[in-house]
Amino acid sequence: MKTASVYISEVKASIKEISVSELAVALSQPDIVLIDVRESEEYQHGHIPASINYPRGLLETKIRNHPLVAHFCEETDAINELAKMSIYLICRTGGRSALAAKSLSDMGHNSVFSVTGGMEEWNRRGLAITTPKP
Repeated sequence: MKTASVYISEVKASIKEISVSELAVALSQPDIVLIDVRESEEYQHGHIPASINYPRGLLETKIRNHPLVAHFCEETDAINELAKMSIYLICRTGGRSALAAKSLSDMGHNSVFSVTGGMEEWNRRGLAITTPKP
């Protein structure tokens, strides 16, 4: 039986990872798909302004609701549109986003990236975050 850390290491070997610096550059592109897979409570404490929160446990069923594709009437049209886009995933440290990247890749999404170091690294570098207004 594998430990979670061993399994995540194996998953990371099979996915594409990017650094927070690479994500910061990608954020300058229009219509970026950045999904924060942390739990809602974590997201509320601070997140990247361009991100949408779909917790890891709901990602596979929620992804077609992303604002960039939600206007499509047919689910298959939304899924096909998402398949053309680069999807960036972030969590607290990079473990959940790696698992999410594997899952989306297994579902057929072609260009999925997990952010190494996650929000901890993003915050350590002092990059922009936002929190909801009370």
